[in-house]
Amino acid sequence: MTDVHLPAISANTLPVLDQLTKALGIPREILASQSEIETAWTNLPGILKKIPPALRTEGMARMCVAVASGLFDSAINYIWNCSIIELREKVKRFGLNVVEQITGKTSFDEQALLDLKDAELLSLCLKLNLITEDGYFFLDQCRDIRNNFSAAHPVVGKIDDHEFIGFTNRCAKYALGNEHNPIGVNLSAFMAAIKGGKFSPEQKDQWAHRIQKTHEAQQYLIFGSLHGIYSDPASNEEARVNALSVAADFAPHFTPKARSDLINRHHDYIAKGDEKRHKASQQFFEKLGMLALLGEHEVHSLLSNACKRLLAVHQSFDNFYNEPPFAERLLQLSGQVATPDTVKDELVETVVTCATGNPYGVSNAAIPHYHKMIKSFSPSEVEIMLSLPGKKGVLAERLRTHASCRTRFKALVQLIDASTVPAKAAAAYTHWSK
Repeated sequence: MTDVHLPAISANTLPVLDQLTKALGIPREILASQSEIETAWTNLPGILKKIPPALRTEGMARMCVAVASGLFDSAINYIWNCSIIELREKVKRFGLNVVEQITGKTSFDEQALLDLKDAELLSLCLKLNLITEDGYFFLDQCRDIRNNFSAAHPVVGKIDDHEFIGFTNRCAKYALGNEHNPIGVNLSAFMAAIKGGKFSPEQKDQWAHRIQKTHEAQQYLIFGSLHGIYSDPASNEEARVNALSVAADFAPHFTPKARSDLINRHHDYIAKGDEKRHKASQQFFEKLGMLALLGEHEVHSLLSNACKRLLAVHQSFDNFYNEPPFAERLLQLSGQVATPDTVKDELVETVVTCATGNPYGVSNAAIPHYHKMIKSFSPSEVEIMLSLPGKKGVLAERLRTHASCRTRFKALVQLIDASTVPAKAAAAYTHWSK
């Protein structure tokens, strides 16, 4: 911002006001006093400095002339009009077509923008994040002051120099001086691009950049749309991949509201009994590493089903080659969330049974996944693992009848840090870790 140097007015302008009111035979008090004018005039350059030079228009010149004349009621009207014009320009720069999509209006063109009342314009700017909540609060107060104390309407009272400076400062700070102007994302174009073919890295980065630059309200709308595309059975695979890749860029930084919106959408699928969308939505949360947001019941279901699939593959023909992807999926799931108590036994038994293997050996490619899960067992899961040899089941039978299985189980027990072993399982740990 460049400094503003206003000319001195005490010697020339102020005496004219005395002469003018005297000539008309009206009290000098109808205009601001000399001290009030001088105070306002002294403070004005500091406020004008906050306003970009491009916005110091003829309205600003009129405001200065009004101040020099002691007409604070006219001065606030001039700067208010400049503020409203700039807020309209901010909305236009954001994108009228995007505003139409966000507000749900069937038509929002430049005339519709001009037709908005000042209060409606302020509300729209707040929704688009063009002004902050603080800015909305102070500008709405200015709107009320302008309606009751400016020359635009019959006034209910006078404002003094300090009130004028406060009014002008708020307009300069929140409407005219804020150069941050996010540009909205054209949702129609974005959805068409998502569904139009697999994104190149450059194309994906460009859309992610645009989403990053827009305001939070539209980001929430976009994140919900990405979730909807991924969960829609009618979406082709390329659209689903695009939706997921864009969402993945923002998932680590989702605000609580963004997470809440996605959870609400997910629960809507459950409430409607839309099983296909529900399953796809679960996968969406899983791929983004956000399984912890789902309820314990759903986490139980996901882990239990993953255990059943892994164990079924393990006990089937050619299991050594088929196990790795199922083991990897269980690792990915269990690594995202704390295992619910209701599924701990099943998970521990599945992992340890598969890691111990059968008389013919183990799936070597799956072993690293099993080891990672065992090393991350909680004390209660360690206790379950050490109790398995004494229970009925596939693992106990293999340990009783095959020395190779006992050797591998012993090696698994040795992966466990002694400090995590509960007292109840200490004897079993000592037995198997010798």
